[in-house]
Amino acid sequence: MARGEAWAETAVGAAVLFVAGGFLVYALSHVGGGMAGYEVIARFGQVGALAPGADVRLAGVKVGTVAAIELEPKTFLAKATFNVDPKVKLPVDSTVKITSDSLLGGQHVAIEPGGSPRDMTPGSEFQNVQGAVDLFGLIGQVLRPQSGAAPAAAAPAAAAPAAADPYPG
Repeated sequence: MARGEAWAETAVGAAVLFVAGGFLVYALSHVGGGMAGYEVIARFGQVGALAPGADVRLAGVKVGTVAAIELEPKTFLAKATFNVDPKVKLPVDSTVKITSDSLLGGQHVAIEPGGSPRDMTPGSEFQNVQGAVDLFGLIGQVLRPQSGAAPAAAAPAAAAPAAADPYPG
């Protein structure tokens, strides 16, 4: 192998390492969507498939991400922490709910702003929350309604007319 070919291979290898390093720096600087903001908290009875890193949206526009989800052992509620863009000021009476991206897709958090003149501060907690809805459970209830209560209600109704008939005949 000639000396010129060895230098060319070394130069190409250095260029590849330089580009890979650039991608690494870019990726590390944009972890979590690159959004440094303030944290707010919501407690849900059901979070469904919501996971850290999911979008937080206001009017369909991404304004933050889900930073963490953990179970509170005393209340058995899921505590979700959201990182919200500092340019977005949320009224203290805003509503937060977990919605599905599609029937088979993931979930995200949707915020509906309230009308209060006061804004949430870092560490504030949403008072109006709506947890995830189990779509497959709802569909199952429609397709297979519970029939346990109907026969019990029918039995007393059959006996009641005979005893309450004011005109025996």
